[in-house]
Amino acid sequence: MLLATQLERVFILKENGQEIWLNDPEPKWSVEAVLNFYANTYPILITAKVSAPKIIDDTVQYQFESVMGTKG
Repeated sequence: MLLATQLERVFILKENGQEIWLNDPEPKWSVEAVLNFYANTYPILITAKVSAPKIIDDTVQYQFESVMGTKG
């Protein structure tokens, strides 16, 4: 029998060399909505972009990558 389950989304923010794992506040929200939600707590996310999702250990992981301080 085939069983389908929805994978948990996890959002990862790298700040000052540390990884901060952020839970999914609302599974129905888009990734951009989650980014905007956490931007209230982590202002560095205002200019961040989201990497392509990776499936690791039954979770879908999204990396928030800051574009501050980069040229181009």
